[in-house]
Parts: sequence; structure tokens; C-alpha cells
Amino acid sequence: PLGAAAPLAVPLRWLVALQFWIAWMPFAQVLAVRLGRNTLFVRGASVGLDQTAWSSLLLLAPYCVVSGVFLTLASRWTDEADAGRGATAVYLADCVGSVAGGALFTFALVRWLDHLALLAVPAVLNLLLAALTLRRLVGRPTAVLPLGLAALTIGVVIWADPDALTTAWQCRPDRVVFRAQSPYGRLVVTESAGQLNFIENGLPLLSSHQVERAEEIVHMALAQRPAARNLLLLSGALSGTIGEILKHRVTNVTCVELDPAILEAGRRLLPDRLADPRVSVVNTDGRRFVQRTSARYDVAIIDMPAPATAQLNRYYTAEFFAEIKRVLEPGGVVAFGLGQYDNYVSPDLARVLASAAQTLRQTFREVLLLPAGKVWFLGSDGPLTTEIAARLQQTGVPTRWMRPSYLDAVLTADRLATVRSAADQPAPLNADFHPVLYFLHIRHWLTQFDVWLGTVALVLGVALVVYTTRLSAPALAVFSGGFAGSSLEVVVLLGVQVLYGSLYRQLGLIITLFMAGLAAGAWIGGRLPAGRPAQAGATGHGSQHDRRRLAGVAFALALCGLLLPWAFAVLGRWSAAGATPWLALATVALLAAVLAVLVGMEFPMACRIERGRPGPLAARLFAADFVGACAGAVLAGAVLVPVLGVQTARGVAAGLNVLAGLVLWWRERTSWASSMRFC
Repeated sequence: PLGAAAPLAVPLRWLVALQFWIAWMPFAQVLAVRLGRNTLFVRGASVGLDQTAWSSLLLLAPYCVVSGVFLTLASRWTDEADAGRGATAVYLADCVGSVAGGALFTFALVRWLDHLALLAVPAVLNLLLAALTLRRLVGRPTAVLPLGLAALTIGVVIWADPDALTTAWQCRPDRVVFRAQSPYGRLVVTESAGQLNFIENGLPLLSSHQVERAEEIVHMALAQRPAARNLLLLSGALSGTIGEILKHRVTNVTCVELDPAILEAGRRLLPDRLADPRVSVVNTDGRRFVQRTSARYDVAIIDMPAPATAQLNRYYTAEFFAEIKRVLEPGGVVAFGLGQYDNYVSPDLARVLASAAQTLRQTFREVLLLPAGKVWFLGSDGPLTTEIAARLQQTGVPTRWMRPSYLDAVLTADRLATVRSAADQPAPLNADFHPVLYFLHIRHWLTQFDVWLGTVALVLGVALVVYTTRLSAPALAVFSGGFAGSSLEVVVLLGVQVLYGSLYRQLGLIITLFMAGLAAGAWIGGRLPAGRPAQAGATGHGSQHDRRRLAGVAFALALCGLLLPWAFAVLGRWSAAGATPWLALATVALLAAVLAVLVGMEFPMACRIERGRPGPLAARLFAADFVGACAGAVLAGAVLVPVLGVQTARGVAAGLNVLAGLVLWWRERTSWASSMRFC
């Protein structure tokens, strides 16, 4: 123990300094994102994958590198006689802190605080802990600095409102007229020359004057069924779509919108768009509504963005189209749009159109593609027509954009034949647990930029192979556990999206439970009785008993990965049978926790086998864990799940853990044989 007048030990001095950095760096990162985007990139231009990757790396590296250094230094400040126990204690403390932060974010902070006010909470906590450390080890006067910085942080957030100031700077020259934080994202509404622009989570959502988009999706669909009375609209409450629908003879429009902040902004800024008595607004997840409703509709319009994420891909899968058909009247029509068509269908766009068309044909007998601003998809078991202009003239619906001259220009025989030919190509079906359309859309989007994906993937793949071949058996087990935990968590989150819906608030809950499982697993693994040390002359470190335990956990992780898709199939049947969504969410959370417990048990076991000085030991095993988690998340999220499906993703994770278990088993057998020869 250090006295009050004793100098700080070097690792502890660095820990206190890094705690100041960790407290303030997130503020700098958010400010850099908001204030630097239009400085570094052309305003309004699309940012490519390479620019996104490098800018994200530069923004995140200062915090992430310091956090990694912090973990290693904290492990160094332990008893040299038992480095493994010290590294395990740091790992456990890190997990418990993540649980506390995740729970606080999910159940409290995200409901009431904006982004910068939310960041003030962990900042003040870190500064208070730094003050406590300095007061105990150096003296009371040194604690004044972190306490003063904590007070300054609180004062700036309360009186200066940095979120409003930085949002206004980010959106200039437009004027910010509304901003809100909801359980599903951050919504900002700007005004420019009388047009309102809705931006959610940094992405343009809709504009109040997008007449052409609203007219196209509505009149392409309702021209197929002029006598339609009941219509289902998924999203698009404020896009102007409802106004175009009400020009027809519909008597009931059910509009399903997920984010309450969008509805609140609409009631304040565009009240006329939701005021008609024929319109019923339902604030819930669109897919959950379709699964639960007993109503029937003549036409269903999916006014969703393109499937650029796994969350949005849920509205373009074979399972969802089957659910839509259940709520349609016989001969009812479903409509949605994809792609941007300008008289040329590139090979990548053709793959997108073909996959969507083949998936839609699994449910509906008739599928029609109409090329306009987007390629509009129509599906029905009844007849479909391309004579949109004639139908609109018969019904007398007034339009500003969808005039006969425009329709005659875009619905020509050659344009119709081009998109039909593209859609008739062989293509994979888009399914809930094989979201290939998500991958194809991203691939089509990447054609706008000059990105050497193949070269980058090859270099990273070779580096990963070289790294794993140099790992010891315990470190390989930790790597494979991190890979399995991360990749299978991607599968779990995908399952939550499919079964439950939105993943903004639920994401925090699942991650919190996963970190709680890691903490529980680390605690259990650290409390297991140690086996006898290896015999003198035996290869490796630790005991054969510890190696067998670690191999057993690796095999259990492999089994967990193999059983995960089966569990989701059961949950899917429960959901179809009418089970409450919270039952599915609780079951999925339990699966994530069990998976995390197994992953968490590996770290203390590996520490006991590996041995060594505190710093190098912690660095090796923390690095193996994080590199495995990074590889698992990237491969599962970007390649394995969307391209090859969940079954392949879980097979890769299971196979890697089986390999790690076999290596440990072989090393244990080799160590036993060496011991026998020595005796």
C-alpha cells in the first residue's frame, strides 16, 4: 500500500491520466462527426466505403487504443505472483462496467438525454473516480482538478446546450425546426426554402415536397385496383403518400409508423397530413402489425427505404411477403420500390431486381415491374396492368407528376422489357435468415465508388491467418471464443429483428445481457479450483485438467452455435402461433446470456494455463479476444450471414471452436505423454 506522501507507481499514474482522456474523448469524437463532416467531405455527396472506413478509424482510434492500453496497464498494477488472477479481475471489472453502462443507457439515459448530455454521465463518473484515486494515493489537493472538470462538464451541458449548437452548425445553412431523441434514433427536421427535411440517425428520411416519389408509389399501385377501399401503408406517414392515397376512393387508410418522434414532428409541422378522419395511425413496428392484425386490405404499400441494413431487409423477404398476402383480400396488391433506374440496368442492379422479383414470385402468381424514378414492384394473385395513364384518366385522379406524357415516356415497351429481362435472371431468394438482398444492395451501392475490396480482403485475410497460426493453444481458444461470441451475437441480433422488430432500444438490452453473461462466465471460470501444475519437463504451462476444461468449453461453444438456428426456428413457430413478443425477446436474451457465459469462462482459464508477467499476459489474451471478436463481427455481418446464410455462419463459428478444442486436447495429450516419458 502506498502512503499519502508516496509517489504514484508508473502504471497507476498512467491509469489516472488515461481516465481523463477516456472521460473527454467521446465528446471530441461526437463533435468531430458533427462539425467535421461537411469540412472533410463535399456537402451532400455520398461517402464511399474507403472514406467511411478511414474516417471511422481516425475518429475511433484515439478512444479505442487508449481503452486497450488502459486494460493492459490495469492488469500490470496487480500482484506479480499471480498475473492470471489480476488479468481476470480486470476482465471481470470491464464486463461489469459494460453491464452497468448498457443498463443505464437502455432503461434511463436514452429516454431523456440527447447524445452529448448522455456522454456527460460516464465522463463525470470517470472524473470522480480519478479524483478518488488521486485523493487516496497522493493527497486531497490533487483531487481538485478532476472535480473541477466534472463540474465544468455538468455546467456546459446544462446551460450551453451543446447538442442544439452543434446540430445547428451541422445542418447550416438550413434552419433546425425540430429535434428529438426517441427509442429508435435521433430525429432532426430542417427547413430550407419552405421544404421540411427529415433526417434520422444522420440519414435523409424524407422531404415534404417529394411529390414525384409519393405520386409514383401510390398511383402505380392503386391504378391496379381503382375500386380499393381499405389500404395499408407501412411507413411514409409524412412523405405525402397519404395525401395521394386520399385522392382515390379509399374509405380507410391504416398507416403504421414505428418512430413516435416522426409522428410528433408531423403533428407539429405537418398537421394536415394526418388530420383526415379516414386515416388511422398506428405507432408500432410494421412487420409486427402485419403479423398480429386481423384486418384485410385491398392494397398494401411498403413505403420503406431500400434494404441497406438488416433491419430494413425484413420488409423484402419471402417470409414477410407471405405475411402480407395473409392480410390482403383475394386479388389484393402489394407495392414497393427498389433501385434507381436511368435507362440502363447494370449487372449489380439486375441482381438486386432479380432477387426481389424471385422472392416476390414465391408468394404471388403475378409480378410486374414498372420502371420510373425507381423500379416499382407489384405483386398479386389477380391481373396487373401497365396501362397506368388510362386507369388514372378513367378514375379522374388529379396528378402533378404522373401525367400521361410522363407515363408514356417511362413505361415504354423497351424499358419494360429491360427490367423484365433483368428480373427473370436466376437469383437467390431473400429470406429472414439469409438476407442476400441486403448484401446485393450494398454491392450495387459500392459500384458508385472505386474500392479495391478484393485486395483489402486478401491482405486482411492473410494477416489474420498469420496471426492465428502464431497463437498459443489457450490464446487460440480465446480467439475462437471471441469469434464465436461476436459472430453468433450477430445471428442473435438478426433473430431479434426478425421476431421482434426494431433494434434500437433492444440492442442495448441484448448487449447488456451479453456483457452480464461475460461477467458471470469470468467469475465462474476464475472460481473453479485450479488443477495441479504440469509435471516438470512437460510442454506448455498450466495443468492437463485446466486444458481439458478449456477444451470442453470450446466444444460447448461449438454446440451452442449449432443449436442456435434451431432455437430461432422454434421461436418463429411460437411467434406465428400468437405468442407475446416479450416471450421471444426473453428467450433470445437467455440464449445470448448462455453464449456469453461460455465465452467469459475461457479468459480466466486461459490466464491460468498461459501464465507469465501481468502486462504481456494481459496484452496477449486481450488482443486475441478482441481480434477474434472483430473478425467474427465483420465476417458474419458482411459476408457469411447475407451471402451464405445463418447456417454457414454458425458452422464456421462452431468449426473454429472445435479446432481450438482439438488443439488443446492434442496439446494436453502431448503434455501427458511427455510427463510419462520424464517419469
